Amino acid sequence: QVQLVESGGGLVQPGGSLRLSCAVSGTVLSINLMCWYRQAPGNERELVATISDSGRTNYRDSVKGRFTVSRDNAKNTVSLEMNNLKPEDTAVYYCNTEVRSRSRGTYEEHWGQGTQVTVSS
Repeated sequence: QVQLVESGGGLVQPGGSLRLSCAVSGTVLSINLMCWYRQAPGNERELVATISDSGRTNYRDSVKGRFTVSRDNAKNTVSLEMNNLKPEDTAVYYCNTEVRSRSRGTYEEHWGQGTQVTVSS
């Protein structure tokens, strides 16, 4: 029942900005960790940023100072503000969350379908 939908991707010039959003819907009692991953063609999927339920954040070294992850617990959304984008940021960006859907149940990981980010002149 849980679904994740990413949005906000597109084509942007180097140095530009994009804001990605991920909406979690369905039977959601609570959400623990929320993460952003990315994967370029032929490359391994890599972790970009995480944010805990308390708001603690972690970033991949290559995006520190440029990307900002945030969450809105009331709306069950997580966002990724991407500034000073570089060609090497080009990838499909995926949202991943740990969702508890039942009282006293376990947290389960869910993935979104991904949104394309292309940084090019």
